[in-house]
Amino acid sequence: MTGSKRVALMLVLLLGSVSVSAQNLEPLRIEVQPFALLPADVRYPEGLAVNPENGDLYVGTFDLREPASERRNQVLRLSADGQVLARKAFGGTPLTGLEYAGGHLYILNFGAAQLQRLPAGFDADSPVEVLAEFKALTPPAPPSRFIDNPDGSRDEIRFGSSGVAAPNGMVFDRAGNLYVSDSFQGAVYRIAAAATCTACTVEVIARDPLLATTGYLPFGANGLAFSADEKTLYINNAGDNRVLRMAMPDGTPTVLAESIPGADGLLFHDGLLWVVANQVDQILALNEQGRVQARAGGFLGIAADGSPRGLLFPASTVVQGQRMIVTNMALPLTAAQGDEWEERVTRWNLVSFKLPRNVAE
Repeated sequence: MTGSKRVALMLVLLLGSVSVSAQNLEPLRIEVQPFALLPADVRYPEGLAVNPENGDLYVGTFDLREPASERRNQVLRLSADGQVLARKAFGGTPLTGLEYAGGHLYILNFGAAQLQRLPAGFDADSPVEVLAEFKALTPPAPPSRFIDNPDGSRDEIRFGSSGVAAPNGMVFDRAGNLYVSDSFQGAVYRIAAAATCTACTVEVIARDPLLATTGYLPFGANGLAFSADEKTLYINNAGDNRVLRMAMPDGTPTVLAESIPGADGLLFHDGLLWVVANQVDQILALNEQGRVQARAGGFLGIAADGSPRGLLFPASTVVQGQRMIVTNMALPLTAAQGDEWEERVTRWNLVSFKLPRNVAE
């Protein structure tokens, strides 16, 4: 091989390697689009679920205004294209997680500390079935967390708790068992055969200091999701800005990813773990090693109709066909006035984006 041919071959190999590497030098950026403007009396959409049989969407609200007489918590049933089909009123008790299974909508009633159920095609008069109640645990707080510092010292975080249950996120496994997070008591529960039981039993499967928080957001264990083989349960800790993982059926939580501000709703789809980062108004897609592969959204201002443009304090996600749909909860957190864009929202909405392909590697 002549010297000139050798140089040419080296250039081809070098340019080829640059081209391949350049494909993975930064996370994919995804823009979101408006999907549905909710009725004027619907505030703080939090939970979200989808009926895979017909594409119907379910939206639950986390209306925690004071006095409680002002609250109008409700579950909405929307058509696949976002039109309101039915509503069910829940009054003063805010709602968190929603899940669809076996022709029913499962509801975590945060205010009543209950797992409840409605038929998938509910209307305003459909009776709400109470399946289980979440109670104070003993001891009321999880064990202390110990942190080893770089200077050789050690910190101890002691958690306080008044024994108030806070059911927040949930996920079904393929066998029909339901797993539920408790954001205040630092726990994960299992409800066996929740898709068929009537007087269901709540079992504590994890109680760990990594499931509690002393962060500004007062919610510890939050969103839940299973890996594709269901050997790993992923758990968000919103206050600690972390995603955790736990080997099933009896592992202990460990840290998968850090620095995800307000890690809220969680969903595993097509090899990616989609994490709602509500304090930075983004949806992050992580691979199973915890690396960010894609970022969706960002806050873009308030539209003329009073709704958020882009994402503003997003809370939950679902996959509907080839798109992901997101609730914009847009919930003000501070008592101060004028410091949060959420204060400017007068109409609440859902947004969506097209799911990317081949970004899990």
